[in-house]
Amino acid sequence: MENVHLSEEDEDLYSGYNNFNPAFYSEELENDEGFQQALRTSHGRRPLMTAQLPGTAIGGRPLASSFGSRVPLASSAGRPVTGAVQDGAPRPMTSIRAAGYSSTMMRGSTFDALGQHRGPAPPLEEKNEDTPEEKIKILEKRVNDLIEESCMAHSNGASQLALEKAKEARRKEQALVRQREQSGTADHMNLDLTYSVLLNLANQYENNEMYPEALNTYQVIVKNKMFNNPGLLKVNMANIYFKQKNYPKAIKFYRMAFDQIFNAPKEMRIKIMQNIGVVFVRMGQYSDAAMSFEHIMRESPNIKTGFNLTLCNYATGDRERMKKAFQKLISVPLGIDDEDKYIPATDDTNTNMVIDAIKNDKLYQMERDVKAQAEKYIMTAAKLIAPAIETSFASGFDWCVDMMKASQYIELANDLEINKAITYLRQKDFNQAVETLKTFEKKDSRVKSAAATNLSFIYFLEKDYEQADRYADLAMNANRYNPAALINKGNTVFIKQDYEKAAEFFKEALKNDSSCTEGLYNLGLTYKRLNRLQDALDCFLKLNAILRNSAQVMHQIADLYDQMDDPHQAIEWLMQVISVTPTDPHVLAKLGKLHNNEGEKSQALHYYSESFRYFPSNINVITWLGAYYIEAKFCENAIQYFERATLIQPTQVKWQLMVASCYRRIGNYQKALETYQNINRKFPDNVECLHFLVRLCTDMGLKEVQDYAIKLKKVEKAKEIREQRVRSGRESSSRGRRGSREGSAGVSTPVLTSPMKSSITEDVKAVSQPESKLISPLLDSGRDSSNSSRGERRSGKNISLPASNEPYESSSPKELDADYVDPLGPPTERPKTGAKRVVEDNEFADEDLGDDLLPE
Repeated sequence: MENVHLSEEDEDLYSGYNNFNPAFYSEELENDEGFQQALRTSHGRRPLMTAQLPGTAIGGRPLASSFGSRVPLASSAGRPVTGAVQDGAPRPMTSIRAAGYSSTMMRGSTFDALGQHRGPAPPLEEKNEDTPEEKIKILEKRVNDLIEESCMAHSNGASQLALEKAKEARRKEQALVRQREQSGTADHMNLDLTYSVLLNLANQYENNEMYPEALNTYQVIVKNKMFNNPGLLKVNMANIYFKQKNYPKAIKFYRMAFDQIFNAPKEMRIKIMQNIGVVFVRMGQYSDAAMSFEHIMRESPNIKTGFNLTLCNYATGDRERMKKAFQKLISVPLGIDDEDKYIPATDDTNTNMVIDAIKNDKLYQMERDVKAQAEKYIMTAAKLIAPAIETSFASGFDWCVDMMKASQYIELANDLEINKAITYLRQKDFNQAVETLKTFEKKDSRVKSAAATNLSFIYFLEKDYEQADRYADLAMNANRYNPAALINKGNTVFIKQDYEKAAEFFKEALKNDSSCTEGLYNLGLTYKRLNRLQDALDCFLKLNAILRNSAQVMHQIADLYDQMDDPHQAIEWLMQVISVTPTDPHVLAKLGKLHNNEGEKSQALHYYSESFRYFPSNINVITWLGAYYIEAKFCENAIQYFERATLIQPTQVKWQLMVASCYRRIGNYQKALETYQNINRKFPDNVECLHFLVRLCTDMGLKEVQDYAIKLKKVEKAKEIREQRVRSGRESSSRGRRGSREGSAGVSTPVLTSPMKSSITEDVKAVSQPESKLISPLLDSGRDSSNSSRGERRSGKNISLPASNEPYESSSPKELDADYVDPLGPPTERPKTGAKRVVEDNEFADEDLGDDLLPE
């Protein structure tokens, strides 16, 4: 207690705070030989010393504690004892001061915590890259960089660059091995680096389809006993043999890998066994494949393997095995939760927010995809085996439905029954299909809507539009958001020509399903009927963006441009149609017509000829080609087309007359005479044929001229009598009506006319001055007279069939208008226009692809 002093009132309590202990002055440690020697010792501390060392930082100054004096510390960096009193002065009972802060300047220096006054640190020693160790490290780093660059190039799709990098890495690795051998460090080889280089090189060979090189590289790895897990690489080798369709070797290596990786995870072994089953399927060994799949179903069942097992048993025709495989398929657990957890069950706002957040997250999407894939496999398997497992497909479907109702896929049972009805449709058993679908009228709304939609479709195809409309309404009432039901309803309204209302239904279907292509197509047709051509064009252009290669859509666009007086755009779109369907004769004929209207005869000839080559029965195309060659003075080429027209329409005499006329034009009078004689035998009352027979026989000096003249006279008299009777009947009926109106009771006396008296010469002379007309060879295919006039303005001159009575002597221009025969026959024999005209204008759309509505 002698060293404990109480502070007096006048004593400074804070004295001594700034006293500095030289032991803490670190700048002099560099000059402290004892401290530096301690740093250089192996244990980092100095041996104990008993004497003072002159020149040290502390100078041998003794330090005392509160318990008495002690000897000086042995270490030059000795720390003063806590609570020590220097020079006999008691230490205040307070904490030590903060390091570095002082009220007075000690030894003339300032506080420098970072030691910046010392100057920069000495530079690092440069590595000597000439040493073998440094060279080896640099090479190893370069090889690793090349492997990484090769993998990145492959991930970016640059397979060739990836292969080049892999080869360069292999060359660098070989140089590294040689350098190790030269430096005597071959025992320290980096086997992991060698393995990585070879494996990457083999993979890049495989990615570039260089299969022999890849197999050789894999063999180098497999044969080296220093590498681990060679069995896994045999799986890669088996995959290559599979790609090469060398299935026996693929199975061999798969089995070797399966035997060598017995310590591998179970999933890996299951995948190898599944590959073995797939190879057996490719080889047609379905029994062996079924054994592999059955092994997997016992160990780790999954949907895909169960489906494959069902297919293999179906291929073998074993009914019992098919049933067992199907039962295993529908019993596979999916491992996903029930969708009820995504339905808000409480009024808790936070819980509902969480449910909304997880309703469309990636996990839910994955679960939905897994369930959809499982349902797809199960439905496909059921539809496949149903006709095969029982004596009739109906019994097979019933068995599958019963199995599904007892499994976790109860919802699929109704879908399978609908597929049963569709199968009836494919077999054209419409009554059974309708009866099956009608059983769903009392079931839940989803199934009821689907069944009613199919029923509406069936009745629409059968043209029972009332029933189709009824079931379309039923489907809509069951599910208003069913786009197929709305489309069927729109179709029934379209048939009733209520186009505005039909457009509303098609629009509603598009609102419910923006990807409904049937609704968009039918909406375009509806606008077309309403003459809203621009709206129809917008619909078909949108549809073309969805269905890029649809010939129907592109042809509708071309037809709309044609109606909008834009022939160049119409031709461009028809050319796109030809690029998709190059053999469609109606599109080729349409192109020929457009080019003909534009005055491009050579292009029109090309497309009309192509159309005739693919479909030599289009009478309009035949007529145009025949008229073109007659106008071009190549009558011998026109003969084949008119002969084809004769085969198509054997009851039309005009085509046979045109054939005979062509023979006259080319100067083959004998052939022309024979042709006219054949026509006379088939059509003995044809006046034009007899006229030409009389004229030909007269010019050729044949004896048969008198016989044909007499026949001509009789035919003309009979024709005149028929015409006179017709006129008399009309006049008497008109007089009778007039007399009845006037109230006359008198009897009118009929007017008798004397028979015509004319000689043979007069008959022949009368024949030589018929009425001359020009008839277009093609029926007017426009929608109205304005379209026809537009075509005339474009072409300037339409190709027309010449009169079959044009002179066969080219030097007789005075007979140019003589002996004309209307090539289309008398007006009563001409084909009807009207509805037929619309078909010809849109032959591609109305006949092949059709303006028909697309039912759902």
